[in-house]
Amino acid sequence: MTTLVRIGNSQGVRIPKAIIEQAQLTNKELILKIVDEGLLITPVTKARDGWKEKFDQVLQCKNAENVDQEWLDAPLADDEEWEW
Repeated sequence: MTTLVRIGNSQGVRIPKAIIEQAQLTNKELILKIVDEGLLITPVTKARDGWKEKFDQVLQCKNAENVDQEWLDAPLADDEEWEW
């Protein structure tokens, strides 16, 4: 259980370390959302967090062929090379 504490002109919540670790909130930016039952605290997630790791996992599972690797390692093309 926790209570509100005064922090300057505002109030804050002290979250026990065990709960922070269980919820994986350590060193995370948080979003506070008001819900019917009270307050929901969730970590901010960036749109592309973890994408590289996920792609690497899929490639390992699918035993990426050389063709796949060629596309992944290919440099980005300039617009000059394209015919419109």
